[in-house]
Amino acid sequence: MTRVAPAHHVPIDRILPGIGLMLAFCMVAPLIDVASKIAVQSVSTGTVTFARFLVQGVLMAPIVLAMRLPARLDARSGGLTLLRAAAAIGSTFCFVAAVRMMPIADALAIAFVSPFMLLLMGRFLLKEHVGPRRIAAALVGFGGTVLVIQPSFAHFGAAALLPVASAFCFAFYMLVTRQLSRRQHPVAMQFHTAIAAGLLCLPLLGLGTAMGLEPISFVLPQGAIWFACLAVGVAATISHLAMTYALSLAPSSTLAPLNYLEIVTSVIFGFVFFGDFPAGMTWTGIAIIVASGLYVIHRERVATQAAAMPADRPV
Repeated sequence: MTRVAPAHHVPIDRILPGIGLMLAFCMVAPLIDVASKIAVQSVSTGTVTFARFLVQGVLMAPIVLAMRLPARLDARSGGLTLLRAAAAIGSTFCFVAAVRMMPIADALAIAFVSPFMLLLMGRFLLKEHVGPRRIAAALVGFGGTVLVIQPSFAHFGAAALLPVASAFCFAFYMLVTRQLSRRQHPVAMQFHTAIAAGLLCLPLLGLGTAMGLEPISFVLPQGAIWFACLAVGVAATISHLAMTYALSLAPSSTLAPLNYLEIVTSVIFGFVFFGDFPAGMTWTGIAIIVASGLYVIHRERVATQAAAMPADRPV
């Protein structure tokens, strides 16, 4: 009988800080949406999107220098970074445009369809093996999203579909991240993506301003709106660094379920800052989305464990 090596376990003194950092992400990330919703009442969606990446790039530059991470990219990494940046712009722009009119929690609940989109993209674009149970859970998750979209569509019209577009862009963003993470340090990846996204925003803002296209025109912030635009980039930098380091300390299968706590904090912040609270149908949709997402995470964990199990391991 072949001896089976003991399974690798991540030490608890690494898992607990990882969980703490992921909880920090769930607390800070909704502040991106709060600051965006405040800023976008006075400036264009394109201006807020550009501010996020500009501030994030400036804040991360000294971190990259302190860590002595390489600043140069090879052609392959550069191309993937541009794709990742474009997807980040699309996701951010659509979500900021959504929260301009919709409650944050409703928009976020709809955007949480992205894990299911990522699952299906992996299946059909990368030919990854996805079992029927995970596909069924993804379809149920889409059904929960429809329950959130339905009352939002009746109240806000086509704007209720903006979080769906944001989710699609974010799923593509994560798909590219999978490829790029094999070639780059995660902190350098965040920095390069922020810089690339900021540079890509410049010609779009210039074109929008010249053509009088309000959503993508540049509007100079005034007064306190400067602080709101700055807060978007600061919150994005802190939250994404927290998530990056959390994933370096604890397994993604442990941290992924915690991500749904972001909906809870979004509900709290939306109520505190704007007096928004989800309606009954929205809560039903949120419950279905969360349950389906947790089941997908569970099946991912089972599939990973099965793949890692030696064929000659005694049962």
